[in-house]
Amino acid sequence: MSTQQQPAIPACSAQAIIDWIFGEGRLIESSSEFVYRLAHQMNDNGAPIDRLMVALQTLNPQLAATSETWEKSTDRIAPDHAAHGVRDTERYIGSPLQVIFETRKRVHQPLDNLPEDAHRAYTELADNGYTDYLALPVLFGEAAEPGAAIIISTRRESGFSNADIESFRRIRDYVAPVLEVHSLRYLSRSLMNTYVGKRTGEKVLAGMIKRGDADIINAALWFSDLRDFTHLTETLSATEVLEMLNEYFEFVSAAVTAQGGEILRFIGDAMLIVFPIEDDKCVRTACKAAIDAAIDAQSTLQSINHRRRRRGLPEIRFGVGLNVGEVIYGNVGAPDRLDFTVMGPAVNRTARLESLTKELDCDILFSQKFADSVDTPAEFLGQHQMKGIAEPQAVYALCRV
Repeated sequence: MSTQQQPAIPACSAQAIIDWIFGEGRLIESSSEFVYRLAHQMNDNGAPIDRLMVALQTLNPQLAATSETWEKSTDRIAPDHAAHGVRDTERYIGSPLQVIFETRKRVHQPLDNLPEDAHRAYTELADNGYTDYLALPVLFGEAAEPGAAIIISTRRESGFSNADIESFRRIRDYVAPVLEVHSLRYLSRSLMNTYVGKRTGEKVLAGMIKRGDADIINAALWFSDLRDFTHLTETLSATEVLEMLNEYFEFVSAAVTAQGGEILRFIGDAMLIVFPIEDDKCVRTACKAAIDAAIDAQSTLQSINHRRRRRGLPEIRFGVGLNVGEVIYGNVGAPDRLDFTVMGPAVNRTARLESLTKELDCDILFSQKFADSVDTPAEFLGQHQMKGIAEPQAVYALCRV
């Protein structure tokens, strides 16, 4: 790398970037859009950058971190997600991100004349014509823990000067509170999606948080639970029970989310799932999605039970009740401890239908209203009394082959 030092970003240019951060920049909700606009602001004000990456550590059941990378050559943002366990891989071990998150120290690495054992984070950029690399930790909260990293790379022949690095450090300090807001926003959405579901989480974050706040909605409804669960909890170890529950929840979740359903609640070994109906024309669509999901889940169960038998484990069996109707969708509970759920006669009847799957030895049962809303061939199983419901109810099943 040339020893000739390029001029730093003029102070007024750095200030222009900072002014943008606390003006327009802080109002941008999308992390991708923020990184894209920040990269352009830095370039427009003289910063010698050809690649800008912002990595955020996350609290998510599936992801350890997420990042957005802008490259000048494409003028596009490339998002990336790192799953849990990434810290045990060569992608992370020995990387500049490991240094940042474990030592809080910045990393400055010229990319010419790299040692043979240089980490791929450097060699891949060097092979693509980059000449210099700077990674800066971004500290969050009172404990000043590294919550993010800003990584800047250049193709400029002389790389970064000391004055460039000082300008980037100054800009980093002003970007930090904006990135912390992005991190907290991501955290809140992630936790809402994880614990109450995407649609419900959006309602909560939009302000639907007071006890009694509720909507009246129409939905196709699913209620399922495991067969012989009490017996299984008495005969299996706690670890085996948890593994079985997670396996059951996982394949059912895959089936219903693929059809647009949302798991609203786990109730022990039971699941309450909704397929919301936006207008009257969507009734058949929602009901078809629900029954297709139930058929898919039961089909997947056959291969899962084959594997479980080979491992000497008890089979998983579950019943599904399907219904459609109007429900109350909202907050109930104590003043300081709320649950966001669905309530109403349609929910009760869905649960009662599931209970009948044991008596009628049929894995999927549905109401007459549901049967009238799908084209799937159905078999009428007669009128059946349901607990808490005065009149016997018509019950249907899939036609037996």
